[in-house]
Amino acid sequence: MGEISIEQQHLDRLLADSASTYGAPYQRAFAQLAEAQRGRPVAEILPLLRRAADEALLGFTDADLREQAQAISTGEPYFLRVTVA
Repeated sequence: MGEISIEQQHLDRLLADSASTYGAPYQRAFAQLAEAQRGRPVAEILPLLRRAADEALLGFTDADLREQAQAISTGEPYFLRVTVA
């Protein structure tokens, strides 16, 4: 399970919110990648996740992104613990 700390005013970078004006919520990008990339090798998924995290201005570690890529590859659920600062 991954963990990220995020400031409250930046939650819209992480969570899909139809009221948000921010253009790249990570939750939406992750869901799309999970659907499109399931079963693909981790090495192919990892750069796509990195790009999505960078576009959303989120500071996921390489280990977090690797865990997420592994979950997408295997189709296993991925749980992220979010700490709001």
